[in-house]
Formats: sequence, structure tokens, C-alpha cells
Amino acid sequence: MKKRVCNERGSFMIRRVINRLLLGMALCATAVLAVPSVPQIFGGMSYVEAAPDSISSNTIDNTPTIVRTSDRVINDDDRADADEDMLYYMQSLEVRYHLDAKVMESLHKVFDSAVYYIANTEMTVSELWAYVASTKGAMESAAVATVTVTTSEFLQVADNWQTPTVSAGQQVAIVLPIMNFGTEELNDLIVEPQTSTVVSEWPFEPDMTNYLQTEPYIPGNKTKEAAMENRREFTFIFTVRSDVMTGYYPLKFNVSYTKAGIRSENPAELTVYVQTIGKPGSGFIGGSGQETTGSKPRIVVTGFETNPAEVFAGDTFTLTIHVKNTAKDLAVTNVLFDMQAAAEGEDKTNTYSAFLPTSGASSVYMDSIAANTAADIIIEMTAKADLAQKPYVLDVNMKYDAGVMFDLTDKASVSIPISQESRFDTSIPEVVPTDITVGGQSNVMFSIYNTGKTTLYNVQVKFVADSIDEASAFVGNLQSGATGNVDVMLTGIAATMDDGTINMQISYEDDAGNVTTTEKPITLFVSEEFYDDMMMDGDMMMDGDMMMDEEGGQKITGLIIAIIAVVVAAAVAGVIVFLQIRKKKKAAQLLAEDLADLDDN
Repeated sequence: MKKRVCNERGSFMIRRVINRLLLGMALCATAVLAVPSVPQIFGGMSYVEAAPDSISSNTIDNTPTIVRTSDRVINDDDRADADEDMLYYMQSLEVRYHLDAKVMESLHKVFDSAVYYIANTEMTVSELWAYVASTKGAMESAAVATVTVTTSEFLQVADNWQTPTVSAGQQVAIVLPIMNFGTEELNDLIVEPQTSTVVSEWPFEPDMTNYLQTEPYIPGNKTKEAAMENRREFTFIFTVRSDVMTGYYPLKFNVSYTKAGIRSENPAELTVYVQTIGKPGSGFIGGSGQETTGSKPRIVVTGFETNPAEVFAGDTFTLTIHVKNTAKDLAVTNVLFDMQAAAEGEDKTNTYSAFLPTSGASSVYMDSIAANTAADIIIEMTAKADLAQKPYVLDVNMKYDAGVMFDLTDKASVSIPISQESRFDTSIPEVVPTDITVGGQSNVMFSIYNTGKTTLYNVQVKFVADSIDEASAFVGNLQSGATGNVDVMLTGIAATMDDGTINMQISYEDDAGNVTTTEKPITLFVSEEFYDDMMMDGDMMMDGDMMMDEEGGQKITGLIIAIIAVVVAAAVAGVIVFLQIRKKKKAAQLLAEDLADLDDN
């Protein structure tokens, strides 16, 4: 419809030039027929004349302002302006009422008669435009007499409406001017805005239950100027929302009315626009209320930390997760973070979360996060006591709103390392024999039990003391519950000068390669070799015997004494070895009994 009006208006300029050229030729041919009818039209038509200051030019085609009230006699330019105004009005009636060819023929007769009258009549500017107004009224009467139209086509926003500019939190007065372009009076008008609680649909706070306003009547009008003069203005006081977005909001108003005693079934709808300036990060909307930034804001996890820094299984710790709104100009609101730990367990029927919130709730809520701004999520949690030593995943599920976008979601994960206390125990070390001489050896045997829930890596044992040569044993890796055996021969290098303590240094590494060393003592005495003294005494005795043999035959006696001494020493050594072996067997038997008791338990 609008395209049709624009095409006809575009062709009008050409028609205007042609009409002016042919106007003189048409005067003589139409004078006899037109002159009698013109006074009747001029005198019989009624109209509502607008106030002089309200009459202006047709602003649609940007023509200069036309002076319509003056005592000056009209010229050809005034006549051409009048012809153009009437032609445009006739074309608008055709589009508005969808007139057929027969009705348009009647309108053209009225138009042609008016053009001829204006071309051949001397009158003032005021008289000219009064005649134009009456002609337009006659054309509209001819149009509405043959068609039925809805009142909503006549209710329009007046030309004096100017789009206001408002800011977040500001209180404003919106003045809505309504004109009645119809010729019939409208009564009992009710004007009410279409409000909403959604920020993308309505820029004002819904601080009232209703904004309804009434008006007793708006008179009918035959011209635009009269409709403008008789307009009604309705003032609404609004408070701009604090989270209003920047852009143009449509403001829609429903207008109910009574016409010829009949109440309208459906209200007419009038739409105006208001320009809003939101706070930084509030987002942007277009005139249709739709988001125009084209980008979806993101909340990302930038890091986390725990207190204490190292979390052991069974500990309660405070988790702080650092997040950031990456959007450059759009804040996120109604942010809900939900932390869900990975499920642990050996089978589907025996699963549980690795971490449990101490408060019982795993969610954290934030009102908003400004654009390009970081925030922290803080929650206290407890790690299950039977967790193995490894990192555990904690999912951070995020749900939030941003501008006109609602229920946006994001998901991020953090891995929290859980440590287990490394524990081990040893059996009672067996030292056989417990007394050795310099250069002699003693056998040390014991077992290492991994009683913790973490693996012990690179387990080894070193034996350190001044009286022995340093020795070591490499056990290797011990899984949780595993046993490693140590069997080492210690060699004496110096006589014991203290209580005979030998330090056993048991060391291992954790998953990170950190070395832990534990010392345990054993007792081993080292003495000087007594065989050298006995042999020396024996040699001296043999020398004495030889001397006695030379002197009196005592060689045999000295030899017998030496043999007896050697036999006694050998017997003593045998008894010692026998007692040590017996002691070792008894200890092994006790250890086996202890292990059997542990298995039974």
C-alpha cells in the first residue's frame, strides 16, 4: 500500500508540470460546465478550520513551508501548491479506503472542478486554503459514504510526537498525542500501555498495577489540520529500569472507544518509540527489542586454589574458584554455579561423590558479574577418607542470563589433587650374630609393610655407623598392602665405642618424587679380633716350650696346653652359633604366628 502511494506521489511532479502547461488550454473548454458547480461546492461544504499556527506544509515530500493565512492575493505558485495538496489528499483516500474505479471517478470530478475554480478565481491566500480544506472534506465524504472502515485506521499519533531519550533510573513523563482522522466522534476512550516485566520488552519499572487513562470524547474531523487541532494528549509517568538496555524500545498503547453507541470489540493499537541509554554492560537492543550485539557472553574458570594447599583424603578444605565474564560490554545476571564432583566406587551400585559440601548444598548464587570482570566462588568441601591418591575432577555447571538472552549455560572443570598419608611398618630386625669382631660379618633381616593407601616408590634401606662398613638394600616399589624383604650382611670395620646402635635409614618417594626418610635403630657390637692375641700367646708358649725342651724336655707340655686352648675356643664359638640359630628360628615362628593372627582378624 505504502509503495503504491510513493509511486503515485513520484509521478505527481511530472503530472504537475504537464497540468500547468495544459491548464490554459483546458480553461476555455471547461468554463461553461465548471463555473456553475463551483459556488455550490464552495458554499455547501462544512469544515473545521485549524488554528493558523497549526497549519504547515506537507512534510512527507520535504517541500518548503507554505503560508496559509494571509490577505495577499494568490499567484500561480499558490495555485500549484493547492492543486498538489488536494491531489495528494485524494490519492491518500484511495489508498486508505481501497477505493474502486467508480468512487475514484467521483473524486476526480470534485478535484477537477476545484482546480478549475482556483485557476480562474481571484482570492486571498486565506480564502484559497479555506477552499482547499472544504474540497478535501467533500472528497472524504464521498469516500466514506461508499466504504466501511475500522476506527483504528483513524486513530493515529499526532505529528508533534518526538521520540524522547531517557537514562537508566530516570523518572520521565511520556506524553502520547492521539488524533482522530475520522469524521465521526469517538466517546469514552480508554488508553492503556502494554507493560511487561521483561527488560527486553518494556524499559520501565512495573511499579503500578495499571496506567489506565480515560477521555470523554474526541470530535470527528474532516482535515488533518482539524484533527491536529482537536488532538488529545495523555501523560504517563514512568521510572526507567536500572538494567535497561541501550537502544530503541517500542511503546505500545491500547485505545478502546465507543462509536455511534457501539463499544469497540478490539482496541486500536498505537506504537511509539523511546530511546534508552543503559548502564555500561547492560547490552543493546534494536527498535524491535531484539539483541543486536550478536555475541554470547561467556563465563570461564581462570583458576582455583584450596586451603590448605595440600588436601589429604578425609580433610575438610575451602575451595576458591576464580571465574570471569569475558563479554566486553554485557553483564551477566542471575548466575548460578553448581559444583558436582566425579562419582567414585568399584561398581554401579556402590558409587559416591569424591567431595561433599559441608553445608549440604553444592550451589553458589551471584546477582551479577559485570562485563570483563572477575569473581570468586567459595565453598567448603570434605574429601572422602578412602580416596586414592590422585587428582579428582570437579565440574562447575553455570546458568545465567545476559541482556535479552536467558538460561544460558556453560560448563568448566577443575582437577583437585588428593593426597594420602604414606605409612609403613617393619618387622623386628634379626641381627645374627649380635657381636662380631673387626672384619667379621653379621646378617640383618626384616620386612617392610606398606600400611598406607598410596604406593611407596624406590624403597631402599641404608645402614650407617662408625663401627661397620656402610651397606644398603634396594627394595623397589611397594603397592598399598604389599611387603618388601631386606636381607643384608654387615661387616665390622672398627671396635664399637658406644652402645652398639646401628642406624637403619628407610627412604621412599611419593608420586611427585619427594623423598621421605625414616630412621630405625638396631644393635650390633664390634670388638677387636682376639684370635691374634691367642695365636701370639701360643707362639710365645711354643717358644717357651722349645726353650724348655732344650733346657729340660718341657716341649710336650706347652704343646698340649695350646691344643687345649684351641679346642676350648672352638667349643665356645660353636655354642654361640647354636644359640643364635635357635633364637632366629624362634623369632621366625613368632612372626608367622603374628601374621596368621592378622589374617584371621
